[in-house]
Amino acid sequence: MLENDLKKTYVSLFEKHYSNLMFYATRFVDEEEAEDIIQDVFFELWSRRTDVEFGENIKSFLYRSVYTKALNVIKHKTVVDNYNTEEVQLQNSRMEFYQPDNADVIRRIENMELRKEIYSAINLLPEKCREIFKLSYIYNHSNKEISDILGISLRTVEAHMYKALKFLRERLKHLVPYIVIIFSFI
Repeated sequence: MLENDLKKTYVSLFEKHYSNLMFYATRFVDEEEAEDIIQDVFFELWSRRTDVEFGENIKSFLYRSVYTKALNVIKHKTVVDNYNTEEVQLQNSRMEFYQPDNADVIRRIENMELRKEIYSAINLLPEKCREIFKLSYIYNHSNKEISDILGISLRTVEAHMYKALKFLRERLKHLVPYIVIIFSFI
């Protein structure tokens, strides 16, 4: 068949079967998807025009193609819908789990981050100051016990504690609201 004759046959097939194929496709999918399916079928038919015989079986070929493409659309929508449903459920679970008022996890993360920053600031203290501060606040020794342990005067311990607290207050002043909130939960 000549190219010009193929075009005429193709246009004739399209005009003859379009409305029936649309009606058939809308039994499976909505109208917009049906139009896309019909266009795909005719595009595929045109792409394979040299291989397809435009004889008496063309009608069954068109209907079978519409049916197959409609099923593929339905399967795809089902996969997408299931994925979206699962994605929404997962997102809702995450939102609920990480909701700050209910989540111990958030508090633990905040506490870990807060501790990390506090320990980082403590490690910036001069060596003797840091040692005295740790003995006092981490190991809960009194100033008198610290002076006995280190063999220094009570006045020296107090001076180092004053210096450490002043440094840490300045260094960690941006964390004061967080520290207050976190320690109110503990």
